[in-house]
Amino acid sequence: QVQLVESGGGLVQAGDSLRLSCAASGRTFSIYDMGWFRQAPGKEREFVAAISWSGGSTYYADSVKGRFTISRDNTRNAVYLQMNSLKPEDTAVYYCGRARDAYYTRSRVSLFVDDYDYWGQGTQVTVSS
Repeated sequence: QVQLVESGGGLVQAGDSLRLSCAASGRTFSIYDMGWFRQAPGKEREFVAAISWSGGSTYYADSVKGRFTISRDNTRNAVYLQMNSLKPEDTAVYYCGRARDAYYTRSRVSLFVDDYDYWGQGTQVTVSS
């Protein structure tokens, strides 16, 4: 069973930075893409950023490109999201996800909600104006 635990959320002002962390259990962390998604009240969960199994490729939603950076440490079974220049519209619950398919069985990097089958409990990020 895989468990994902996010941390690092909080209440900040516009322009501030936060670093989210996601700790994963399991021995096969390094063969799966990992992603960060967010969900604001009344809205669907949306893609924020993803990183390939090796860390060699990263992908970002247009709304966060240039401000957020996703990274991973396969020796620590961890994935991170550095968020700079935060805006009020970044306010949401942020979820860490593990892709359903290992890199050698998938045809593309996992970028969609349906590509993921394990999720953390979420961490709240609130950005005040």
